[in-house]
Amino acid sequence: MISRGQALEALTGERFDVAVIGGGITGAGVALDAATRGYSVALLEKSDYASGTSSRSSKLVHGGLRYLRTFDLGLVREALLERQLMVKLAPHLVTPVKLVVAALEGARPDRLFGIGLNMYDVMATPSLRGRRSARRASATASGQDGEVDWSPPRHRLIGAEEVVALLPALAARQPTGGYLFYDCQTDDARLVLTVLGEAERFGAICANRVEAVELTVEGLLARDLETGAELDVTAENVVNATGVWADRIRPDELHSEAEVPVVRPSRGTHITIAQSDLPLIAGAVVPADGGRFIFALPWLGRSLLGTTDNNYSGDIDHVKPSAQDVDYLLKATNAFFGTELGVDDLSGAYAGVRPLISSGDTRKSVDISRKAELYETSSGLITITGGKLTTWRRMAKMAVDRLVERDGRNAPCRTAEIPLGQPIDPAALNPPEGVPPESVVALAARYGHAAEPVLAVAAERGELAQPILPGLPDLLAEAAFSARHEQAATVGDVLLRRTRLGLLAGRELSGPDSDVPRRVAQVLAREHGWGERRTEEEIDRFEQEAAAEGIGLR
Repeated sequence: MISRGQALEALTGERFDVAVIGGGITGAGVALDAATRGYSVALLEKSDYASGTSSRSSKLVHGGLRYLRTFDLGLVREALLERQLMVKLAPHLVTPVKLVVAALEGARPDRLFGIGLNMYDVMATPSLRGRRSARRASATASGQDGEVDWSPPRHRLIGAEEVVALLPALAARQPTGGYLFYDCQTDDARLVLTVLGEAERFGAICANRVEAVELTVEGLLARDLETGAELDVTAENVVNATGVWADRIRPDELHSEAEVPVVRPSRGTHITIAQSDLPLIAGAVVPADGGRFIFALPWLGRSLLGTTDNNYSGDIDHVKPSAQDVDYLLKATNAFFGTELGVDDLSGAYAGVRPLISSGDTRKSVDISRKAELYETSSGLITITGGKLTTWRRMAKMAVDRLVERDGRNAPCRTAEIPLGQPIDPAALNPPEGVPPESVVALAARYGHAAEPVLAVAAERGELAQPILPGLPDLLAEAAFSARHEQAATVGDVLLRRTRLGLLAGRELSGPDSDVPRRVAQVLAREHGWGERRTEEEIDRFEQEAAAEGIGLR
């Protein structure tokens, strides 16, 4: 990405076809979709990219088994087809993960769950007339000479031995068998940054820490939150893609509440645990109170447990995991795995709020559909909200299709064909001395081909080739790289969103004896030209952010 300073200069010096408000996955998707259709695009994010819901998901790209219970079949099928497409477009970022539904202590696998998995299999086929013909047609049409896109095997019954091999943490419960099926995982914040990078490649101008203050006749008035300076952004169209904040942006001429959504936030809490305390090779579907289930997933060297789904009325800028939610997750985990894990065993925790669209009823958030909704006011403001991480591309398409229709253009959507970064084999990388082998593998998975310039940064100084936190593969070079190329400006930007250490080791990072925030701040100081006083202020700033987000469970 271009520097933030260059982006600010372009925002005030150019005229845009589209201004996008919001730098989460939906806003990034709108910017990419519009830019690839020939629109000139500006994107404004009031905080950091992916700092809201888009960095706090369950890290799954999936159809959503639980939506089968409410017969939301259209949403499930749409999401399953998008899942397959994401593996094709970003194979280094969106990867298949095995999931197990285990039967314990002499019980047989739940037949109703098996029926649901049959439906999941059927809806995942590209063509309902048959998987084989659809895959062959896809390969032929794309000129792949027989190579086909990823499509998951059908679910199958597995025996006790295979269940234990995939879920070692379950051995003490003596499983008798289970179902094995497939979904996909991602690093959600990295997915956002990758989509933004592709949008910029097609001409979009993106700037973080720029808040949209009000809509104007010429576009919108914005404020640089670093300096307080106001900016006039000239744009023919404005798209509000701010997710859970969507109902806070309202044009002056608004006469009907029906013209904008009423967002009903739902909090989802997740916790992370060391793999040694809960060893998982595959993910597990874990029964929980209230007839629900949670996921236990291997993710970036930790075991990730979540999610909860409760109506939320607190501060949506900083959402803490609630003690009640953490207890709920631990209770379900301990009951299923036969463990005795407590809060002190957790390595981290995080929470986010989902933008559910209120329909005026009093249902629990778990019962409300995750369908996306498009709104348009008489001023022309387009708002896209709702939905879920997996369907970001479809949501963006809805918004840009409306722009195209309004403008009378002939500009079909192209995002189903645009690769999101380039994968690379870790063996093809040439790391400098001192970079651990596991870091090379992690960089390839996070950045794809862009791991090469990260390693070039690591070669500049010996300290940059070292892990940020012993035992995890993230390098200090990533702090310098993100400052230069991804508009990272704070310690939180690096630890919470450019790397995911704040989620994986939040307790350690936010502890009084941790030197990690200082080490990252010193790297950023060198990149941004901070003095000693500013560096200390940035360390304090991270401590405040960590406390506000509750990542250290304090």
